[in-house]
Amino acid sequence: MNPAQAAKSRTRRFLVQALYQAQMTGQTSAQVMAPFLADHDMKRADTGYFRTVMRGIAQEADFLQGVIAPPLDRDWQALDPVSQAILLLGAFELTRQPDIPWKVAISEAVDLAKTFGPSESHRYVNAILDQVAKQRPSAEAEQKAE
Repeated sequence: MNPAQAAKSRTRRFLVQALYQAQMTGQTSAQVMAPFLADHDMKRADTGYFRTVMRGIAQEADFLQGVIAPPLDRDWQALDPVSQAILLLGAFELTRQPDIPWKVAISEAVDLAKTFGPSESHRYVNAILDQVAKQRPSAEAEQKAE
Protein backbone atom coordinates (compact mmCIF):
# COMPACT_ATOMS: atom_id res chain seq x y z
CA MET A 1 0.00 0.00 0.00
CA ASN A 2 1.47 3.35 -1.01
CA PRO A 3 1.57 6.24 1.51
CA ALA A 4 -1.51 7.97 0.03
CA GLN A 5 -3.53 4.74 0.23
CA ALA A 6 -2.31 4.11 3.78
CA ALA A 7 -3.33 7.64 4.79
CA LYS A 8 -6.80 7.16 3.30
CA SER A 9 -7.18 3.80 5.05
CA ARG A 10 -6.17 5.37 8.36
CA THR A 11 -8.62 8.21 7.69
CA ARG A 12 -11.48 5.75 7.23
CA ARG A 13 -10.89 4.47 10.77
CA PHE A 14 -11.21 8.02 12.08
CA LEU A 15 -14.30 8.60 9.93
CA VAL A 16 -16.11 5.62 11.44
CA GLN A 17 -15.26 6.86 14.92
CA ALA A 18 -16.41 10.41 14.15
CA LEU A 19 -19.63 9.24 12.47
CA TYR A 20 -20.33 7.01 15.46
CA GLN A 21 -19.68 9.91 17.82
CA ALA A 22 -22.09 12.12 15.90
CA GLN A 23 -24.78 9.42 16.04
CA MET A 24 -24.35 8.74 19.74
CA THR A 25 -24.22 12.39 20.84
CA GLY A 26 -26.79 13.76 18.41
CA GLN A 27 -24.29 16.36 17.25
CA THR A 28 -23.96 17.41 13.63
CA SER A 29 -20.89 16.36 11.71
CA ALA A 30 -19.72 19.99 11.81
CA GLN A 31 -19.96 19.98 15.62
CA VAL A 32 -17.99 16.74 15.80
CA MET A 33 -15.38 17.51 13.14
CA ALA A 34 -13.30 20.35 14.64
CA PRO A 35 -12.90 18.87 18.13
CA PHE A 36 -12.31 15.44 16.63
CA LEU A 37 -9.50 16.75 14.43
CA ALA A 38 -7.96 18.58 17.41
CA ASP A 39 -8.22 15.64 19.83
CA HIS A 40 -6.86 12.84 17.62
CA ASP A 41 -3.39 12.23 16.27
CA MET A 42 -4.18 12.50 12.57
CA LYS A 43 -0.72 13.48 11.31
CA ARG A 44 -0.53 10.39 9.08
CA ALA A 45 -4.16 10.61 7.99
CA ASP A 46 -5.64 12.53 5.08
CA THR A 47 -7.45 15.32 6.91
CA GLY A 48 -8.71 16.81 3.65
CA TYR A 49 -10.41 13.53 2.82
CA PHE A 50 -11.78 13.35 6.37
CA ARG A 51 -13.43 16.77 5.95
CA THR A 52 -14.73 15.94 2.46
CA VAL A 53 -16.33 12.69 3.55
CA MET A 54 -17.79 14.05 6.80
CA ARG A 55 -19.38 16.96 4.95
CA GLY A 56 -20.47 14.73 2.07
CA ILE A 57 -22.15 12.18 4.31
CA ALA A 58 -23.93 14.95 6.22
CA GLN A 59 -25.19 16.53 3.00
CA GLU A 60 -26.09 13.23 1.32
CA ALA A 61 -27.41 11.23 4.29
CA ASP A 62 -30.91 10.76 2.85
CA PHE A 63 -29.55 9.75 -0.56
CA LEU A 64 -27.04 7.33 1.01
CA GLN A 65 -29.67 5.69 3.20
CA GLY A 66 -31.82 5.43 0.08
CA VAL A 67 -29.18 3.43 -1.80
CA ILE A 68 -28.44 1.29 1.26
CA ALA A 69 -32.10 0.53 2.08
CA PRO A 70 -33.07 -1.84 -0.79
CA PRO A 71 -30.68 -4.67 0.14
CA LEU A 72 -31.28 -4.33 3.91
CA ASP A 73 -33.23 -7.12 5.57
CA ARG A 74 -34.28 -4.83 8.43
CA ASP A 75 -35.12 -1.23 9.16
CA TRP A 76 -32.21 1.24 9.12
CA GLN A 77 -32.85 2.11 12.78
CA ALA A 78 -32.52 -1.56 13.74
CA LEU A 79 -28.87 -1.55 12.65
CA ASP A 80 -26.25 -0.90 15.28
CA PRO A 81 -24.61 2.57 15.08
CA VAL A 82 -21.21 1.18 14.06
CA SER A 83 -22.67 -0.70 11.10
CA GLN A 84 -24.65 2.41 10.14
CA ALA A 85 -21.44 4.48 10.14
CA ILE A 86 -19.55 1.91 8.08
CA LEU A 87 -22.39 1.51 5.58
CA LEU A 88 -22.69 5.29 5.16
CA LEU A 89 -18.95 5.57 4.56
CA GLY A 90 -18.94 2.66 2.11
CA ALA A 91 -22.00 3.93 0.25
CA PHE A 92 -20.50 7.42 0.03
CA GLU A 93 -17.29 6.06 -1.45
CA LEU A 94 -19.17 3.82 -3.87
CA THR A 95 -21.55 6.51 -5.10
CA ARG A 96 -19.68 9.77 -4.70
CA GLN A 97 -15.99 8.89 -5.02
CA PRO A 98 -15.54 7.44 -8.53
CA ASP A 99 -11.75 7.53 -8.17
CA ILE A 100 -11.94 4.84 -5.48
CA PRO A 101 -12.23 1.34 -6.99
CA TRP A 102 -15.36 -0.43 -5.78
CA LYS A 103 -13.35 -3.39 -4.50
CA VAL A 104 -11.24 -1.08 -2.34
CA ALA A 105 -14.30 0.66 -0.88
CA ILE A 106 -15.91 -2.66 0.02
CA SER A 107 -12.71 -4.26 1.32
CA GLU A 108 -11.97 -1.28 3.55
CA ALA A 109 -15.54 -1.29 4.89
CA VAL A 110 -15.34 -5.02 5.64
CA ASP A 111 -12.04 -4.51 7.49
CA LEU A 112 -13.62 -1.69 9.51
CA ALA A 113 -16.55 -3.93 10.40
CA LYS A 114 -14.16 -6.65 11.55
CA THR A 115 -12.36 -4.11 13.75
CA PHE A 116 -15.22 -2.02 15.12
CA GLY A 117 -18.47 -3.82 14.37
CA PRO A 118 -20.37 -6.53 16.15
CA SER A 119 -19.52 -10.16 15.55
CA GLU A 120 -20.09 -11.22 11.94
CA SER A 121 -21.13 -7.70 10.90
CA HIS A 122 -18.40 -7.77 8.27
CA ARG A 123 -20.40 -10.36 6.31
CA TYR A 124 -23.49 -8.18 6.43
CA VAL A 125 -21.57 -5.05 5.43
CA ASN A 126 -19.99 -6.95 2.54
CA ALA A 127 -23.36 -8.20 1.26
CA ILE A 128 -25.04 -4.79 1.48
CA LEU A 129 -22.20 -2.84 -0.12
CA ASP A 130 -21.85 -5.43 -2.86
CA GLN A 131 -25.45 -4.66 -3.82
CA VAL A 132 -24.79 -0.90 -3.63
CA ALA A 133 -21.72 -1.35 -5.86
CA LYS A 134 -23.84 -3.02 -8.52
CA GLN A 135 -25.77 0.25 -8.82
CA ARG A 136 -22.52 2.11 -9.51
CA PRO A 137 -22.31 2.90 -13.24
CA SER A 138 -18.61 2.12 -13.48
CA ALA A 139 -18.74 -1.12 -11.45
CA GLU A 140 -19.73 -3.24 -14.43
CA ALA A 141 -16.93 -1.76 -16.55
CA GLU A 142 -14.42 -2.31 -13.72
CA GLN A 143 -15.47 -5.96 -13.38
CA LYS A 144 -15.12 -6.58 -17.13
CA ALA A 145 -11.64 -5.05 -17.14
CA GLU A 146 -10.37 -7.62 -14.62
